Amino acid sequence: MSSVLYDTPGPRAKRRNVLLSIVFSVLLALLLWWVWQKMDDKNQLAWSLWEPFTTGEAWTTYLLPGLGDTLKAAAISMVIALPLGAVFGIARLSDHVWVRGVAGTVVEFFRSIPVLLLMLFANQFYVEYTDVSSEQRPLYAVVAGLVLYNASVLAEIVRAGILSLPKGQTEAAYAVGLRKGQTMSSILLPQAVTAMLPAIVSQLVVIVKDTALGGVMLGFTELLNSRSTLAANYANVVPSFIVVGLIFIALNFTLTSFASWLERRLRRSKRSTGAVLGAGDVDDLNAAEVGGGFGTGASA
Repeated sequence: MSSVLYDTPGPRAKRRNVLLSIVFSVLLALLLWWVWQKMDDKNQLAWSLWEPFTTGEAWTTYLLPGLGDTLKAAAISMVIALPLGAVFGIARLSDHVWVRGVAGTVVEFFRSIPVLLLMLFANQFYVEYTDVSSEQRPLYAVVAGLVLYNASVLAEIVRAGILSLPKGQTEAAYAVGLRKGQTMSSILLPQAVTAMLPAIVSQLVVIVKDTALGGVMLGFTELLNSRSTLAANYANVVPSFIVVGLIFIALNFTLTSFASWLERRLRRSKRSTGAVLGAGDVDDLNAAEVGGGFGTGASA
């Protein structure tokens, strides 16, 4: 079925696509066979190297605690970075120059610094100026670095998502009497969320993966750091890397699959019904603002 952005392939295009698929499959099979042969030549397929992963000790002592710390750091960072990024993203659209300028400076500053440098700086800050224990310091430093960097990136995602909406949405909202805060919260943000979701999920996947930087540089006992201890005890460096890589793939695939399901659900629930706001709807929104302090940040 053809559309504005996609034309149904004809017989020649279908044959070409089938041929390209076959060539790709053959090349992929050859690559996997080559990797298998190289690992076999280096004796990396010996059962003694893979057997530890079939026992409970390797999982309960090393991998699962490391996975728990990875999820803990990622979850805390997501919970803080998402609303913080939304606030700064909306602030960058403010009518007030000083609000827009401060938000833009903060976002551009932390977005320009590598996340590893932010983690190292946060770790040194906790050493010099706080009483955080040495056991908790790596977690705090990892979370601080992830929040500062990813909140800045998420702020740009939020800003771009709102700006991607047609200007007629804002003009129509103003035409029926909605204020800026009401327009943002009731009209723009609900529509922008669906458009922003793929980019937001991609950034959340980055948060999960970047926890490994804390393990390498700060001694944070996340999954990759736990892998090194396991490999030292069982002398299975390559198999441990493969298993940990598969765990990260499964973790991020679960996250993206959930996000895809959520996006489809949001799109179905937001299909237009052709309804038009009337005077009564506007009065209800204004009453909600007066009664619940709904528009306190309208002018921001």
